[in-house]
Amino acid sequence: MKRSDLQLYFIMGTANAKIKQPLAILEEALQAGITMFQFREKGSDALTDEHYEHFARQCQKRCHHYNVPFIVNDDIELALKLKADGIHIGQDDCPISLVREKIGEEIILGVSVHTADELQIAIENGADYVGIGPIFATTSKNDAKAPSGTEFLQQARRHYPELPIVAIGGINCQNTETVLKAGADGVAVISAICESHNIHQTVETFKSY
Repeated sequence: MKRSDLQLYFIMGTANAKIKQPLAILEEALQAGITMFQFREKGSDALTDEHYEHFARQCQKRCHHYNVPFIVNDDIELALKLKADGIHIGQDDCPISLVREKIGEEIILGVSVHTADELQIAIENGADYVGIGPIFATTSKNDAKAPSGTEFLQQARRHYPELPIVAIGGINCQNTETVLKAGADGVAVISAICESHNIHQTVETFKSY
């Protein structure tokens, strides 16, 4: 993967789609120019079984049409079954070393990190990029940690100048510039796109920084 793939990283599941149908949102976001997509189907109303897999395949098909990397959140089995471009895991998921062992070297591995120790472990175990956050307060994840601001992001960039880093958590068009100046290669967003009434304009604004 390229660091530029992280420029505008869109994350979505059916629970995040409140204004339009999820596939319609994804199609618009892809047309507008998102650079990476993460399939994250979580929550009490999340799709299951064949509906879950069918929705994932529909998302993947659209991503491939636009040559945008398709990343699966936390589900190694699904990522391997679909031959996804990558998988993203958190600190409470399967150990990083085991995930890398299962997926091999060709699949992108992204890891959420919140501390210097977690960052070190992710790098040592072959993470291709890390997600740092939540930078600001967010309502998109029920289990989100307290916002950390940009301090850890700046620290991570100082210590690892070449590491692909994406920032996440409460990021919108107004605070993106601050995050990029702090050292992120790009921003990961959920509600900023899912709840936008003009996705093309929103994506354009994000990518203008």
